[in-house]
Amino acid sequence: MCGITGIFDTQGKRSIDRELLSRMNDSQFHRGPDQDGLHIEEGVGLGHRRLSIIDVSSGKQPLYNEDETVVVVYNGEIYNFQELAQELQAAGHTFRTRCDTEVIVHAWEQWGAACVERFRGMFAFAIWDRNKNTLFMARDRIGIKPLYYSVLPDGQLLFASELKALMVHPGLQTKIDPRAVEDYFAYGYVPEPKTIFENTYKLLPGYTLTVERGKPVPQQREYWDVPFQLAPVMDEQEASEELIRRLREAVDIRLVAEVPLGAFLSGGVDSSAVVAMMAGLNESAVNTCSISFGDPAFNEASYAQQVATQYETDHRVEQVDPNDFDLVAKLGGLYDEPYADSSAMPTYRLCELARKNVTVALSGDGGDENFAGYRRYRWHTYEERVRSTMPLGLRRPLFGVMGKVYPKADWAPKIFRAKTTFEAMARDTSQGYLHSVSILSDAQRQQLFSSKFKNDLQGYHAVEVMRHHARRAPTDHPLSLVQYLDMKTYLPGDILTKVDRASMAHSLEVRVPLLDHKFVEWISSLPPGQKLKGTEGKYIFKKSLQPYLSEDILYRKKMGFAVPLASWFRGPLRDRVQNAILGESLASTGIFERRFLQQIVEHHQSGRRDYSAPIWTLLMFESFLHRLQH
Repeated sequence: MCGITGIFDTQGKRSIDRELLSRMNDSQFHRGPDQDGLHIEEGVGLGHRRLSIIDVSSGKQPLYNEDETVVVVYNGEIYNFQELAQELQAAGHTFRTRCDTEVIVHAWEQWGAACVERFRGMFAFAIWDRNKNTLFMARDRIGIKPLYYSVLPDGQLLFASELKALMVHPGLQTKIDPRAVEDYFAYGYVPEPKTIFENTYKLLPGYTLTVERGKPVPQQREYWDVPFQLAPVMDEQEASEELIRRLREAVDIRLVAEVPLGAFLSGGVDSSAVVAMMAGLNESAVNTCSISFGDPAFNEASYAQQVATQYETDHRVEQVDPNDFDLVAKLGGLYDEPYADSSAMPTYRLCELARKNVTVALSGDGGDENFAGYRRYRWHTYEERVRSTMPLGLRRPLFGVMGKVYPKADWAPKIFRAKTTFEAMARDTSQGYLHSVSILSDAQRQQLFSSKFKNDLQGYHAVEVMRHHARRAPTDHPLSLVQYLDMKTYLPGDILTKVDRASMAHSLEVRVPLLDHKFVEWISSLPPGQKLKGTEGKYIFKKSLQPYLSEDILYRKKMGFAVPLASWFRGPLRDRVQNAILGESLASTGIFERRFLQQIVEHHQSGRRDYSAPIWTLLMFESFLHRLQH
């Protein structure tokens, strides 16, 4: 795994500042501490930081074709590189290394922009082709690897694996985008393609970006999307056998490395499935690691140990300090823009533990999105059935009134929290799903933002993100649609961003077999009823794993990484919350309504309401502002 960066003059051949490019490159040292390299010619500068995984001795980047007219910087792994190399050698290309990077160079020469359609893996790369005067960039289909870019007013295009590298350049404009702020306080992250800054973007997953000298407007092209095209129906036994075959193959191709390799093991279904497949493919014991929590309500360590014992893995466990709030200040630096998933803290510690013994770790990320594992999918499909019985024109006034008059009952079991359900019923599909995933509801954001900031938004609403993807969705089935929405928003914007930055902070490569694009395509073709059957999410996945994992592992209640924010904010972080949220940093932006900030702090710290999620979201925004201003 690596970090890439670059400067390209879209208008001419102005000289590239080597010292500036070097500083941009070095800001990503953590992504690649083993080697660094620069390529500079008239109007083009490329930088690379390398974490050596394959062909450790001779895979240094930037890497060139035979006559050095094509050069690439690349972050990721192409898992089918060996078969592609054979095909390219048969077509007359000469290889000087055994690494997957060189495949990209020759694939570009052979197939042009269509080369990305041949690659199976996770990647973000940039190719400069001097003969074509073209810079070509691409990001993998799912968005496992990041790629940021910005075109400056003077015509220079900057790109990098992380936003912090772009921020080294003095020409980058760091004006905050009001729409990104609205999105952030709804979703807890800034969804692709936006970043927190105006005119700076993330390249969308499954897209390429082509920039020709003399043409300052980059051309984007989508080369892949999750198909959700139903295949001929298989019975459960058939589907289970095929699922295991495909899963085993997706794991197998991710075991190629010249450095120590292992896996995260939480004791949940997804990571346990990956470890079970690895154990069947490895002659030696699989390296596994997990973290434990002191609070048994959040502790999955015993389940992880059960799987480790069953498969005789070399297992390591470390207990995380339940008051690990020293990390709070660090997170802003990892994520560069506001990011509010508090499970980033235990994920950071898990990556730290893994790196003590391995350089590559396989994870179970993607199982919930693929197989409908989130509880919100069950609730959404129920709400959609109700919505389908009554037109929006009737539902909106009826359920809108009921939602307003029904008391809020956060303390009650979900079945009795009718206020939220009534509010969801008064919305259309996209609004209803946003309501179920949002950190701050529409009503709370209305209270949070100042009148001036609401004017700056010019009517923009975070639901537009959902509506954009819903319009483009290849399915209208209620379950498949929200899976698709998550694959376009939550998966790349939250889950994969969390894992990439937390792992790269420790120079650890994480591979995600459940997000192998061929596996994702096949799973998307299964009937929705095989994923969510009654109230059982991941139905076919669990069924197929019955020969490999115990009932305890497969059918226990989902836990996940939890952080005791509510008690922190009433106890050890009480003063920090007050100083950050009610201090000058947030007030000076003009974005927030101070009375609402005071209300959520006072109500939370007095125990009247649990506002831990909005408070954490505000703390992370304040941390971002602090770093931006300093």
